[in-house]
Amino acid sequence: MFNTGNFATYQLYKILNCAFAVQIPIFVSMFQNPQFQTMDELSEGKKPFFFLVNFLMDEIRIFTEKDIRNKVLLIDFQGVKNINYQHDDVADFSWKTFPETLEDYRKGFEIVQENLKKGNSYLTNYTTKTEIETNLSLEDIFRFSKAKYKILIPDEFVFFSPETFVEIIDNKIFTHPMKGTIDAEIPDAENILKNNPKEKAEHYTVVDLLRNDLSMVADQVQVKEFQRIDYIKTKQKNLLAMSSEIEGEIKPEFKNKIGTILQKLLPAGSILGAPKSKTLEIILKAEQFDRGFYTGIAGYFDGENLDSCVMIRFIEKENDKLFFKSGGGITHQSDLISEYEEMKNKIYVPIY
Repeated sequence: MFNTGNFATYQLYKILNCAFAVQIPIFVSMFQNPQFQTMDELSEGKKPFFFLVNFLMDEIRIFTEKDIRNKVLLIDFQGVKNINYQHDDVADFSWKTFPETLEDYRKGFEIVQENLKKGNSYLTNYTTKTEIETNLSLEDIFRFSKAKYKILIPDEFVFFSPETFVEIIDNKIFTHPMKGTIDAEIPDAENILKNNPKEKAEHYTVVDLLRNDLSMVADQVQVKEFQRIDYIKTKQKNLLAMSSEIEGEIKPEFKNKIGTILQKLLPAGSILGAPKSKTLEIILKAEQFDRGFYTGIAGYFDGENLDSCVMIRFIEKENDKLFFKSGGGITHQSDLISEYEEMKNKIYVPIY
C-alpha cells in the first residue's frame, strides 16, 4: 500500500487522471481487430493458446498448443516453456551500440516536451531504435539471457522482458507497472530513484493510469504494493527498476473473455503514457520508426489463467542488421541529457 509520505502526491495525480480517464473508451474504440474475438472464443472454450499483440494492435498472432510443441516460436515463461537448455555462462562476447546522436534524439524529445507544456499529455513514453553489432545470434541471446519473460521469433526478433503486463488468476486480475530506472552503482541509488521528482511523477501517473484501466474490467481495484525496487543484473551495467502492483476482481461480464479484456487495456499505459489517445498521436509524430511488436504484449492462457508481459528489452532483425529498441517516460520535468542517457542505459543484454 502507499506510505503516508507519498499519499498527498498520489492524490494530486488522481485528480489529474480525472482529466484523461474519460478518453479511454474513445481510444479503445479505434481498435477492432477480429483476432480479439478469436481470443474470446478460445478462452471461453478453455483452450490454451499463446499470443503476440503489436503496439498498434493491428497485428495479432495466435499460437495453438500444436504450434508451441512444433516450436514455431521459442518460449521461456514461468508458466510455459517449449525448449530445454542449460543456463550456462556464455564466453565473453562482443557488443557495440550505435545510438542516434543527441541532436537527432533532441528533435523527437522537443516535440514531446512541446506537447507536455501545452497540456496535451501528462506523460509520454518516447522511444528510439539503435543499431547494434554483436557476435551473438538472436537464438544465442534467447538462450543465454536471463529474464522473467523470453520469446524468440526465429529470424525476426527476440526479447527478454522483466515487466509483467497483466495476470489473471482465479478471476482476479493483477498488473505490475514498471517505471523508473537508475544505475545501481550510484551511491544511495534506491533512495534517489524513489525520491527523484521526475521519476516519482512518472511512476505515480502510470500507476494511476493502470488503476483506471483495470477499473474498466474489474471491481475492487486497489494498489497492493507501491514503488518496489528490483535489481537487474547485466554485463554492461546493473540497474534498479521501480515497480508497483495493482489488483482487482474481474467483472462478471468479462469473465473468460481474454480478448475483450486485453482490447480494453491496450496499449499498455506504461509504454504509452496519458491520456492515451492524444499521447499516441504525439508518439507517432515524434518517433522516426515503426515500433512493430516492440512495446506490444505477449502472453499465455493455459485454459484457466493468463500470464502476459510487455515486450520491452527488444532486439529486431532488419535486412541482416540488428536493432535494439529502447526509451523511457518523458514528463515536463524531464532533462534532455538524462533521458538520452537512460535510453542508452537500456541497451543491454542480461547475460553475465
